[in-house]
Amino acid sequence: MECVFGLVGKDFALVVADSSAVHSILVHKSNEDKVMVLDSHKLMGASGEAGDRAQFTEFIQKNVSLYQFRNGIPLTTAATANFTRGELATALRKSPYMVNIVLAGYDKETGPSLYFIDYIATLHKLDKAAFGYGAFFSLAMMDRHYRSDMSVEEAVDLVDKCILEIRSRLVVAPPNFVIKIVDKDGARTHAWRETVKETPMSTA
Repeated sequence: MECVFGLVGKDFALVVADSSAVHSILVHKSNEDKVMVLDSHKLMGASGEAGDRAQFTEFIQKNVSLYQFRNGIPLTTAATANFTRGELATALRKSPYMVNIVLAGYDKETGPSLYFIDYIATLHKLDKAAFGYGAFFSLAMMDRHYRSDMSVEEAVDLVDKCILEIRSRLVVAPPNFVIKIVDKDGARTHAWRETVKETPMSTA
């Protein structure tokens, strides 16, 4: 029941993901951060098989850092999206990564942007995107309420509407979500929306 979605506002982009690590009928943890900070101005939200998601997002993060180290300049968000798509396309013919990605970034020249990249290496630049079972409801809410000139407060309010809809409509809904933002000031965690707290393991 994974949910990852994002949107572009007036001068920022948001990526939101549930934080449940599940396998079959078991919930292993409810504070898994599925939105990776790639560099100072890029976010990558991912859904899919836990191993593929962790391995592939870390692979992209390290290669983005390597490019900046070698060349002295960071990849643009568009270049990062195309590199990610290329790696998924290459893997598709060998050992596919079962991972879907919402990539957000901020560039000085072009401002905020958001890219939809699925496991079969489809790439689209969009104003709003979503993956997982929650996409049915988050996309419906964003289609109705989204505006391209939204402020951060308006966008977060829309995110809260999406989360409420997901929690009320899905039979098994993720309890916790993380919201991250990227703008001219960089990529960072904006807030968590939690209904379940992790309990420490008993040592008795």
